[in-house]
Amino acid sequence: MQKSGYVYIMSNKLRTTLYIGVTSDLETRVYQHRAGEGSKFTKVYNCHDLIYYEIYDEIESAIAREKVLKRWNRRWKEDLIKEFNPRLKDLWNDIQGFN
Repeated sequence: MQKSGYVYIMSNKLRTTLYIGVTSDLETRVYQHRAGEGSKFTKVYNCHDLIYYEIYDEIESAIAREKVLKRWNRRWKEDLIKEFNPRLKDLWNDIQGFN
């Protein structure tokens, strides 16, 4: 059975810092970031808000997409996020129960 995957973007309250990640369990991974256990980067820069995500049928596709997004410039990332989430709200409540 193929494992599904997610590409996601976390940010701080002022939306000045972006963190792009990939996971097979979005709800758990975002919870870890919010608890300060997700990664050193998100902990240091207080990236606790989920502002963007994409869903993939296969984790390999999510990993490939993450690599592409990490090469994008800031403006492209901001445009992508705003198309998906115009108010840049924290989507944590929206993903509750994704498991």
